Amino acid sequence: MRLLPLIEQEKKKEKPDVNKSGPKSLHNRGDFIKRGQPTMTDVSVQQWGEVGGVDLWVLQSAQVRVEVLSLGAILRSVCCRGREGHMEDVVLGFDQLEGGAQRRQHVCGEAEDPCCVSGYLSDQRYLGATVGRVANRIARGRFVVEGKEYRLDINNGPNALHGGLRGFNKAIWLATAVEGGVQLSLTSPDGDQGYPGEVQVSVSYTLQGETLTAEYQARSTKTTPINLTNHSYFNLAGQAAADIYDHQVSISAQSYLPVDDSSIPTGEIRRVKGTPFDLTTPVLIGPRLKEVPGPGFDHNFCLSFPGDSWTERDAARVCHPASGRVLEVSTSQPGVQFYTANFLDGLTGKGGVRYRKHSSFCLETQNWPDAVNQAPFPSCLLCPGEDYHHVTRFTFTTV
Repeated sequence: MRLLPLIEQEKKKEKPDVNKSGPKSLHNRGDFIKRGQPTMTDVSVQQWGEVGGVDLWVLQSAQVRVEVLSLGAILRSVCCRGREGHMEDVVLGFDQLEGGAQRRQHVCGEAEDPCCVSGYLSDQRYLGATVGRVANRIARGRFVVEGKEYRLDINNGPNALHGGLRGFNKAIWLATAVEGGVQLSLTSPDGDQGYPGEVQVSVSYTLQGETLTAEYQARSTKTTPINLTNHSYFNLAGQAAADIYDHQVSISAQSYLPVDDSSIPTGEIRRVKGTPFDLTTPVLIGPRLKEVPGPGFDHNFCLSFPGDSWTERDAARVCHPASGRVLEVSTSQPGVQFYTANFLDGLTGKGGVRYRKHSSFCLETQNWPDAVNQAPFPSCLLCPGEDYHHVTRFTFTTV
Protein backbone atom coordinates (compact mmCIF):
# COMPACT_ATOMS: atom_id res chain seq x y z
CA MET A 1 0.00 0.00 0.00
CA ARG A 2 1.47 3.33 -1.05
CA LEU A 3 1.50 5.57 2.00
CA LEU A 4 2.37 9.22 2.51
CA PRO A 5 6.19 8.98 2.61
CA LEU A 6 6.03 7.61 -0.94
CA ILE A 7 4.46 10.78 -2.29
CA GLU A 8 7.90 12.33 -2.74
CA GLN A 9 9.04 9.25 -4.65
CA GLU A 10 6.12 9.64 -7.02
CA LYS A 11 7.52 12.98 -8.16
CA LYS A 12 10.19 11.10 -10.08
CA LYS A 13 7.74 8.90 -11.98
CA GLU A 14 6.16 9.88 -15.25
CA LYS A 15 2.41 9.34 -15.37
CA PRO A 16 1.38 8.89 -18.99
CA ASP A 17 -2.32 9.61 -18.40
CA VAL A 18 -1.79 13.03 -16.85
CA ASN A 19 -1.00 16.24 -18.71
CA LYS A 20 1.21 18.20 -16.33
CA SER A 21 0.29 21.49 -17.94
CA GLY A 22 -3.34 21.14 -16.94
CA PRO A 23 -6.36 18.86 -16.91
CA LYS A 24 -6.57 16.18 -19.55
CA SER A 25 -9.93 15.09 -20.88
CA LEU A 26 -10.09 11.34 -21.20
CA HIS A 27 -13.04 11.57 -23.59
CA ASN A 28 -14.75 9.10 -21.30
CA ARG A 29 -18.45 9.71 -21.59
CA GLY A 30 -20.91 7.46 -19.81
CA ASP A 31 -24.01 7.76 -21.99
CA PHE A 32 -27.32 6.52 -20.58
CA ILE A 33 -30.98 7.34 -20.30
CA LYS A 34 -32.62 8.47 -17.07
CA ARG A 35 -36.13 9.81 -16.74
CA GLY A 36 -36.32 9.96 -20.51
CA GLN A 37 -33.38 12.37 -20.88
CA PRO A 38 -29.99 11.50 -22.45
CA THR A 39 -27.05 12.53 -20.28
CA MET A 40 -23.26 12.29 -20.47
CA THR A 41 -20.39 12.27 -18.01
CA ASP A 42 -17.06 13.91 -18.87
CA VAL A 43 -14.01 12.61 -17.03
CA SER A 44 -10.70 14.49 -16.77
CA VAL A 45 -7.57 14.25 -14.63
CA GLN A 46 -4.67 16.46 -13.55
CA GLN A 47 -1.95 16.48 -10.94
CA TRP A 48 -2.95 18.26 -7.75
CA GLY A 49 -1.21 19.56 -4.67
CA GLU A 50 2.16 20.90 -3.65
CA VAL A 51 4.18 17.70 -3.27
CA GLY A 52 3.26 15.76 -6.40
CA GLY A 53 2.07 12.19 -6.76
CA VAL A 54 -1.61 13.00 -6.16
CA ASP A 55 -4.13 13.20 -8.99
CA LEU A 56 -7.40 15.12 -9.09
CA TRP A 57 -10.15 13.47 -11.14
CA VAL A 58 -13.16 15.50 -12.26
CA LEU A 59 -16.48 13.87 -13.15
CA GLN A 60 -18.91 16.26 -14.83
CA SER A 61 -22.54 15.72 -15.83
CA ALA A 62 -25.16 18.30 -16.70
CA GLN A 63 -26.39 18.29 -13.11
CA VAL A 64 -23.41 17.52 -10.86
CA ARG A 65 -19.64 18.06 -10.76
CA VAL A 66 -17.50 15.76 -8.58
CA GLU A 67 -13.80 15.97 -7.67
CA VAL A 68 -11.94 12.85 -6.50
CA LEU A 69 -8.38 12.66 -5.16
CA SER A 70 -6.13 9.61 -5.53
CA LEU A 71 -4.99 10.33 -1.96
CA GLY A 72 -7.38 8.44 0.30
CA ALA A 73 -9.89 7.99 -2.57
CA ILE A 74 -11.22 11.29 -1.23
CA LEU A 75 -14.34 13.04 -2.47
CA ARG A 76 -12.94 16.57 -2.47
CA SER A 77 -15.95 18.36 -3.91
CA VAL A 78 -19.53 17.79 -5.03
CA CYS A 79 -21.19 20.73 -6.76
CA CYS A 80 -24.94 20.58 -7.43
CA ARG A 81 -27.75 22.99 -8.27
CA GLY A 82 -30.32 24.53 -5.97
CA ARG A 83 -33.91 25.36 -6.77
CA GLU A 84 -32.91 28.56 -8.58
CA GLY A 85 -30.17 26.83 -10.56
CA HIS A 86 -27.24 28.10 -8.48
CA MET A 87 -24.33 25.64 -8.23
CA GLU A 88 -22.86 25.15 -4.77
CA ASP A 89 -20.13 22.89 -3.38
CA VAL A 90 -21.87 20.82 -0.68
CA VAL A 91 -18.87 18.80 0.59
CA LEU A 92 -16.37 20.02 3.20
CA GLY A 93 -12.69 19.78 2.32
CA PHE A 94 -9.38 21.55 1.89
CA ASP A 95 -7.66 23.67 -0.75
CA GLN A 96 -4.31 21.96 -0.33
CA LEU A 97 -2.58 18.74 0.65
CA GLU A 98 -0.40 20.22 3.36
CA GLY A 99 -1.56 22.67 6.01
CA GLY A 100 0.23 25.81 7.09
CA ALA A 101 -0.13 29.41 8.09
CA GLN A 102 -1.79 31.94 5.83
CA ARG A 103 -3.58 35.24 6.21
CA ARG A 104 -7.33 35.44 5.81
CA GLN A 105 -10.03 38.10 5.99
CA HIS A 106 -12.45 38.16 8.88
CA VAL A 107 -16.03 37.42 7.86
CA CYS A 108 -16.99 40.80 9.30
CA GLY A 109 -14.47 42.54 7.02
CA GLU A 110 -11.96 43.57 9.70
CA ALA A 111 -8.20 43.46 9.23
CA GLU A 112 -6.59 40.21 8.18
CA ASP A 113 -5.02 37.92 10.76
CA PRO A 114 -2.88 34.80 10.45
CA CYS A 115 -4.56 31.43 10.78
CA CYS A 116 -3.53 27.80 10.52
CA VAL A 117 -4.95 26.19 7.40
CA SER A 118 -5.51 22.45 7.44
CA GLY A 119 -4.75 20.05 4.60
CA TYR A 120 -5.52 16.47 3.68
CA LEU A 121 -2.15 15.12 4.84
CA SER A 122 -2.66 16.33 8.40
CA ASP A 123 -6.45 15.86 8.51
CA GLN A 124 -7.64 13.76 11.46
CA ARG A 125 -11.38 14.12 10.77
CA TYR A 126 -11.46 12.03 7.56
CA LEU A 127 -12.98 14.77 5.38
CA GLY A 128 -14.28 13.10 2.22
CA ALA A 129 -12.07 10.03 2.71
CA THR A 130 -12.56 6.36 2.00
CA VAL A 131 -11.91 4.71 5.34
CA GLY A 132 -10.81 1.14 6.08
CA ARG A 133 -9.72 -1.57 6.52
CA VAL A 134 -12.54 -1.32 9.09
CA ALA A 135 -14.64 1.83 9.28
CA ASN A 136 -16.02 2.98 12.63
CA ARG A 137 -14.83 1.68 16.01
CA ILE A 138 -13.43 -1.60 17.25
CA ALA A 139 -13.67 -1.88 21.04
CA ARG A 140 -10.30 -1.66 22.79
CA GLY A 141 -8.60 -2.21 19.42
CA ARG A 142 -8.84 -5.99 19.83
CA PHE A 143 -10.60 -8.87 18.12
CA VAL A 144 -10.28 -12.63 17.72
CA VAL A 145 -10.41 -14.38 14.34
CA GLU A 146 -10.05 -18.16 14.01
CA GLY A 147 -8.78 -18.41 17.58
CA LYS A 148 -6.06 -15.76 17.26
CA GLU A 149 -6.22 -12.37 18.96
CA TYR A 150 -5.23 -9.33 16.95
CA ARG A 151 -4.34 -5.98 18.49
CA LEU A 152 -4.67 -2.68 16.68
CA ASP A 153 -3.38 0.82 17.33
CA ILE A 154 -5.63 2.80 19.67
CA ASN A 155 -6.52 6.12 18.06
CA ASN A 156 -9.92 7.11 19.47
CA GLY A 157 -10.12 7.10 23.24
CA PRO A 158 -9.75 3.43 24.25
CA ASN A 159 -10.73 2.16 20.79
CA ALA A 160 -9.45 1.73 17.24
CA LEU A 161 -11.17 3.96 14.67
CA HIS A 162 -11.42 3.91 10.86
CA GLY A 163 -8.61 1.46 10.16
CA GLY A 164 -5.90 2.80 12.45
CA LEU A 165 -3.27 5.51 12.53
CA ARG A 166 -2.46 5.07 8.83
CA GLY A 167 -5.61 3.68 7.33
CA PHE A 168 -6.80 3.73 3.74
CA ASN A 169 -7.45 7.47 4.00
CA LYS A 170 -3.68 8.08 4.11
CA ALA A 171 -2.80 5.85 1.16
CA ILE A 172 -2.13 6.81 -2.45
CA TRP A 173 -4.58 4.76 -4.52
CA LEU A 174 -3.91 3.70 -8.12
CA ALA A 175 -6.50 5.48 -10.27
CA THR A 176 -7.73 4.40 -13.69
CA ALA A 177 -10.55 5.67 -15.88
CA VAL A 178 -13.77 3.67 -16.15
CA GLU A 179 -16.95 4.45 -18.01
CA GLY A 180 -18.41 7.58 -16.45
CA GLY A 181 -15.87 7.81 -13.66
CA VAL A 182 -12.72 6.54 -11.98
CA GLN A 183 -11.70 3.34 -10.23
CA LEU A 184 -9.20 3.55 -7.37
CA SER A 185 -7.40 0.48 -6.07
CA LEU A 186 -4.75 -0.47 -3.56
CA THR A 187 -3.11 -3.46 -1.89
CA SER A 188 -3.17 -3.60 1.90
CA PRO A 189 -0.41 -6.04 2.94
CA ASP A 190 -0.76 -8.82 5.50
CA GLY A 191 -0.38 -7.23 8.94
CA ASP A 192 -1.23 -3.73 7.74
CA GLN A 193 -2.22 -1.72 10.86
CA GLY A 194 -2.47 -5.08 12.68
CA TYR A 195 -5.04 -6.72 10.39
CA PRO A 196 -4.55 -10.24 8.97
CA GLY A 197 -4.28 -11.05 5.29
CA GLU A 198 -3.27 -9.23 2.14
CA VAL A 199 -6.34 -7.41 0.85
CA GLN A 200 -6.92 -6.15 -2.68
CA VAL A 201 -9.37 -3.24 -2.47
CA SER A 202 -11.07 -1.03 -5.02
CA VAL A 203 -13.65 1.74 -5.00
CA SER A 204 -15.22 3.07 -8.18
CA TYR A 205 -16.88 6.47 -8.35
CA THR A 206 -19.17 6.87 -11.35
CA LEU A 207 -21.47 9.78 -12.12
CA GLN A 208 -24.69 9.35 -14.08
CA GLY A 209 -26.74 12.53 -14.29
CA GLU A 210 -27.62 13.46 -10.74
CA THR A 211 -26.43 10.19 -9.13
CA LEU A 212 -22.93 9.50 -7.81
CA THR A 213 -22.31 5.79 -7.24
CA ALA A 214 -19.58 4.37 -4.99
CA GLU A 215 -18.90 0.68 -5.54
CA TYR A 216 -16.58 -1.13 -3.13
CA GLN A 217 -14.88 -4.48 -3.77
CA ALA A 218 -12.25 -6.51 -1.91
CA ARG A 219 -10.60 -9.93 -1.67
CA SER A 220 -8.32 -11.26 1.08
CA THR A 221 -5.70 -14.01 1.47
CA LYS A 222 -6.74 -14.60 5.10
CA THR A 223 -9.94 -14.21 7.06
CA THR A 224 -10.12 -10.56 8.07
CA PRO A 225 -12.69 -8.01 9.16
CA ILE A 226 -13.48 -5.43 6.51
CA ASN A 227 -15.91 -2.52 6.46
CA LEU A 228 -15.47 0.23 3.87
CA THR A 229 -17.28 3.56 3.65
CA ASN A 230 -16.94 7.15 2.50
CA HIS A 231 -16.67 9.81 5.19
CA SER A 232 -17.85 12.93 3.35
CA TYR A 233 -19.22 15.81 5.39
CA PHE A 234 -22.21 17.45 3.66
CA ASN A 235 -23.93 20.79 4.03
CA LEU A 236 -26.62 21.27 1.40
CA ALA A 237 -26.60 25.04 1.94
CA GLY A 238 -22.97 24.96 0.77
CA GLN A 239 -19.72 23.96 2.46
CA ALA A 240 -19.26 27.50 3.80
CA ALA A 241 -22.59 27.54 5.69
CA ALA A 242 -22.34 27.77 9.47
CA ASP A 243 -24.52 24.83 10.50
CA ILE A 244 -27.12 22.24 9.46
CA TYR A 245 -29.86 23.21 11.92
CA ASP A 246 -32.19 24.14 9.04
CA HIS A 247 -31.82 20.76 7.28
CA GLN A 248 -34.51 18.09 7.39
CA VAL A 249 -33.45 14.44 7.71
CA SER A 250 -35.22 11.11 7.45
CA ILE A 251 -33.63 7.65 7.78
CA SER A 252 -35.33 4.43 6.69
CA ALA A 253 -34.58 2.48 9.86
CA GLN A 254 -36.85 1.09 12.56
CA SER A 255 -33.93 0.36 14.91
CA TYR A 256 -30.64 1.88 16.01
CA LEU A 257 -27.68 0.89 18.20
CA PRO A 258 -27.30 2.62 21.59
CA VAL A 259 -23.67 3.26 22.54
CA ASP A 260 -21.58 3.47 25.70
CA ASP A 261 -19.45 6.42 26.82
CA SER A 262 -16.76 5.57 24.26
CA SER A 263 -19.27 5.25 21.37
CA ILE A 264 -19.12 1.45 21.22
CA PRO A 265 -22.51 -0.25 20.70
CA THR A 266 -23.80 -1.77 23.93
CA GLY A 267 -25.13 -4.81 22.04
CA GLU A 268 -28.75 -3.74 22.32
CA ILE A 269 -30.76 -3.26 19.13
CA ARG A 270 -33.35 -0.68 20.13
CA ARG A 271 -36.50 0.38 18.31
CA VAL A 272 -36.49 4.04 17.32
CA LYS A 273 -40.20 4.55 17.96
CA GLY A 274 -40.79 6.95 20.86
CA THR A 275 -37.15 8.09 20.99
CA PRO A 276 -35.23 11.09 19.56
CA PHE A 277 -33.75 8.57 17.09
CA ASP A 278 -37.05 8.13 15.28
CA LEU A 279 -36.17 9.68 11.94
CA THR A 280 -38.59 7.59 9.90
CA THR A 281 -40.38 10.80 8.94
CA PRO A 282 -38.58 14.08 8.15
CA VAL A 283 -37.44 16.07 11.18
CA LEU A 284 -35.60 19.37 11.48
CA ILE A 285 -32.07 18.65 12.66
CA GLY A 286 -31.60 21.72 14.91
CA PRO A 287 -34.46 21.09 17.36
CA ARG A 288 -33.89 17.31 17.32
CA LEU A 289 -30.24 17.72 18.32
CA LYS A 290 -31.42 19.27 21.59
CA GLU A 291 -33.20 16.01 22.43
CA VAL A 292 -30.30 13.65 21.66
CA PRO A 293 -28.04 12.68 24.59
CA GLY A 294 -24.46 13.85 24.25
CA PRO A 295 -23.05 16.21 21.62
CA GLY A 296 -25.25 15.00 18.76
CA PHE A 297 -25.94 12.08 16.46
CA ASP A 298 -23.11 9.57 16.03
CA HIS A 299 -25.11 6.36 15.84
CA ASN A 300 -25.67 3.40 13.57
CA PHE A 301 -29.16 3.03 12.12
CA CYS A 302 -30.04 -0.55 11.17
CA LEU A 303 -31.11 -0.92 7.54
CA SER A 304 -31.03 -4.72 7.43
CA PHE A 305 -30.30 -7.65 9.73
CA PRO A 306 -28.35 -10.92 9.69
CA GLY A 307 -29.99 -13.30 7.26
CA ASP A 308 -31.45 -10.57 5.07
CA SER A 309 -30.62 -10.84 1.38
CA TRP A 310 -28.08 -8.57 -0.34
CA THR A 311 -30.00 -5.78 -2.03
CA GLU A 312 -29.91 -2.02 -2.38
CA ARG A 313 -32.23 -0.21 0.02
CA ASP A 314 -33.26 3.37 0.57
CA ALA A 315 -31.20 4.62 3.50
CA ALA A 316 -31.68 8.34 4.06
CA ARG A 317 -32.97 11.61 2.66
CA VAL A 318 -31.80 15.10 3.65
CA CYS A 319 -33.44 18.29 2.42
CA HIS A 320 -32.38 21.93 2.74
CA PRO A 321 -35.67 23.78 2.23
CA ALA A 322 -34.12 27.22 1.74
CA SER A 323 -32.09 26.17 -1.32
CA GLY A 324 -34.29 23.27 -2.38
CA ARG A 325 -31.34 20.86 -2.47
CA VAL A 326 -32.04 17.23 -1.63
CA LEU A 327 -29.60 14.36 -1.01
CA GLU A 328 -30.98 10.82 -1.19
CA VAL A 329 -28.81 7.85 -0.21
CA SER A 330 -29.38 4.19 -1.02
CA THR A 331 -27.05 1.31 -0.21
CA SER A 332 -26.55 -2.44 0.00
CA GLN A 333 -24.87 -2.03 3.40
CA PRO A 334 -26.72 -3.15 6.55
CA GLY A 335 -26.25 0.15 8.38
CA VAL A 336 -25.73 3.87 8.07
CA GLN A 337 -23.87 5.94 10.66
CA PHE A 338 -25.56 9.33 10.97
CA TYR A 339 -23.00 11.79 12.33
CA THR A 340 -23.58 15.51 12.89
CA ALA A 341 -19.95 16.68 12.98
CA ASN A 342 -19.93 16.84 16.76
CA PHE A 343 -16.14 17.08 16.98
CA LEU A 344 -15.26 19.58 14.28
CA ASP A 345 -13.50 22.30 16.24
CA GLY A 346 -12.85 25.14 13.83
CA LEU A 347 -10.34 23.64 11.43
CA THR A 348 -9.87 25.82 8.35
CA GLY A 349 -11.15 24.40 5.09
CA LYS A 350 -11.87 25.48 1.53
CA GLY A 351 -11.85 29.22 0.98
CA GLY A 352 -10.67 29.88 4.56
CA VAL A 353 -13.99 28.67 6.01
CA ARG A 354 -13.87 27.53 9.63
CA TYR A 355 -15.61 24.18 10.08
CA ARG A 356 -17.22 23.97 13.50
CA LYS A 357 -19.48 21.69 15.51
CA HIS A 358 -22.72 20.80 13.66
CA SER A 359 -21.52 22.51 10.48
CA SER A 360 -22.25 19.38 8.45
CA PHE A 361 -23.50 15.81 8.51
CA CYS A 362 -22.19 12.42 7.42
CA LEU A 363 -24.17 9.43 6.17
CA GLU A 364 -21.60 6.65 6.42
CA THR A 365 -23.08 3.53 4.84
CA GLN A 366 -21.36 0.54 6.43
CA ASN A 367 -21.61 -2.59 8.52
CA TRP A 368 -22.60 -2.18 12.15
CA PRO A 369 -19.81 -0.83 14.42
CA ASP A 370 -17.68 -3.33 16.36
CA ALA A 371 -19.33 -6.20 14.50
CA VAL A 372 -16.13 -8.26 14.73
CA ASN A 373 -16.65 -8.42 18.51
CA GLN A 374 -20.45 -8.74 18.60
CA ALA A 375 -21.72 -12.06 17.26
CA PRO A 376 -25.40 -11.02 16.87
CA PHE A 377 -24.41 -8.25 14.45
CA PRO A 378 -24.05 -8.82 10.68
CA SER A 379 -20.71 -10.49 10.02
CA CYS A 380 -17.88 -8.26 8.79
CA LEU A 381 -15.49 -11.14 8.11
CA LEU A 382 -14.12 -11.67 4.61
CA CYS A 383 -12.72 -15.16 4.01
CA PRO A 384 -10.26 -16.26 1.32
CA GLY A 385 -12.06 -16.93 -1.96
CA GLU A 386 -14.97 -14.65 -1.06
CA ASP A 387 -15.80 -11.33 -2.68
CA TYR A 388 -16.64 -8.22 -0.66
CA HIS A 389 -19.01 -6.08 -2.68
CA HIS A 390 -21.20 -3.14 -1.67
CA VAL A 391 -22.78 -0.20 -3.48
CA THR A 392 -23.87 3.23 -2.24
CA ARG A 393 -25.63 5.85 -4.36
CA PHE A 394 -25.84 9.58 -3.62
CA THR A 395 -28.54 11.34 -5.64
CA PHE A 396 -28.68 15.15 -5.71
CA THR A 397 -32.02 16.69 -6.70
CA THR A 398 -34.17 19.72 -5.84
CA VAL A 399 -37.67 20.41 -4.56
